[in-house]
Amino acid sequence: MSTQTRTALVIGGGIAGPVTAMALRQAGIEATVYEAYPHTADNAGAGLSLAPNGLDALDAIGLGELVRPLGRPMTGIVLQDWAGRRLGEFGNPPGVPPMQFFWRADLYRALYQEAERRGIRIEHGKRLVGAEESELGVTAHFADGTRATADVLIGADGIRSTVRTLIDRAAPGPEYAGLISFGARVDRAELPDTGGKMNMSFGKRAFFGYQVFDDASAVWFVNLPNREPMTAAEVQRTPAEQWLPRLCQAFAEDRTPAARMIEATTPDQLLIVGPVENMPQVPTWSRGRLVLVGDSAHAPSSSSGQGASLAIESAIQLARCLRDLPREEAFAAYEAERRPRVEKIIKETTRKNSAKAAGPVGRVLNAWALRVFSRLVKPEKMTWMFDYRIDWEARVAGAPSRSGTGSLNLALS
Repeated sequence: MSTQTRTALVIGGGIAGPVTAMALRQAGIEATVYEAYPHTADNAGAGLSLAPNGLDALDAIGLGELVRPLGRPMTGIVLQDWAGRRLGEFGNPPGVPPMQFFWRADLYRALYQEAERRGIRIEHGKRLVGAEESELGVTAHFADGTRATADVLIGADGIRSTVRTLIDRAAPGPEYAGLISFGARVDRAELPDTGGKMNMSFGKRAFFGYQVFDDASAVWFVNLPNREPMTAAEVQRTPAEQWLPRLCQAFAEDRTPAARMIEATTPDQLLIVGPVENMPQVPTWSRGRLVLVGDSAHAPSSSSGQGASLAIESAIQLARCLRDLPREEAFAAYEAERRPRVEKIIKETTRKNSAKAAGPVGRVLNAWALRVFSRLVKPEKMTWMFDYRIDWEARVAGAPSRSGTGSLNLALS
């Protein structure tokens, strides 16, 4: 191996962090994960989907078969208006396996435990506040006064990435999409099995999605328009007992199962996810010994169904690049390979949130547009999004290196 990278600090212990560390371990690079929260997130988070490309990427580092049993197939998405009238249906292209729905807590727990089994050290209560770089390595400084040093520092710290700010103080942050997200896990729904399909309706006042599984359990989620920006903390300060009536009222005039499913939800079942946010294009993915991976570099709309899958792909491709190339060339090759793909997917999906947040007139226009769109778009035209394979054994070709390296002293004020 030609790599000059032997050790790495991975900042962020969510989904991308442990996957990045395991990919680096398979590449022969020792990685430690540092998580800001003082405890694990075994019971946190709502649902997410993994696309076939995300699961195939996990296969490259021996994780696919570990997580597949935790998923539920999503064979298609049925779009409806407030009256339950069908607007269109979208599924994966012919020959492409279905998306898989996961409870985030289940996926997180499986990846966390497997990382520990593979000898990955995960340290909690380590909030990054700065990084000092030299010719010999990079030292991370944490809020508790401790520090750690390695050859590279990888920011897998999500949409509000600290590492992104250390790389570029002018880096963009997330933008509020005008929606607040909620969800619930229902043990027994009084509704028929939806046959593997996620039903989504553009209600008169809010957007609702649900899927009933073959064991009668179900998941539902709501995107509630809210003009004034709110932080996650502000949203969560309002108790579930107050949110549930408001959500029921939002769907009171709709002829869909929304109001009935929300009324059957108890306050302890409601997941108050928080604001829906869009992430603008991030111009700088790396600098010196620091680099971004996952949502810190590219966060598509949650409507894309590709966020977790793209993060996994990037984690594994970064590990391959660091395995085969000197650091500067590795970062350049990684970005050259990943940026065109992720930005194309983001462009394809950014319009969805604006449709969900539209007013009454906008909803009528969106319904008309979706009917036309569903007739014109052929599923096979989306094959490129799902038909992405990582050949772990193939060597990575170099990319032109960038100037501007040297000794950096990066800290947050």
